[in-house]
Amino acid sequence: MENKIEIISTVKLQHSPELYKVVDALNRTLKDRDLMFGLALDSENQEKAIFTIYRT
Repeated sequence: MENKIEIISTVKLQHSPELYKVVDALNRTLKDRDLMFGLALDSENQEKAIFTIYRT
């Protein structure tokens, strides 16, 4: 059986030190709906963050 992760949406936004709390809450709340959320700093601009929604 193949486990595939599908990217649903990606958004670039202003980085905030507490943004990870939103991502953590979403992951904890919606994991039973096969959704996963990611957050990374933009490699080209450290003031921007990349928020990604995945279907697992």
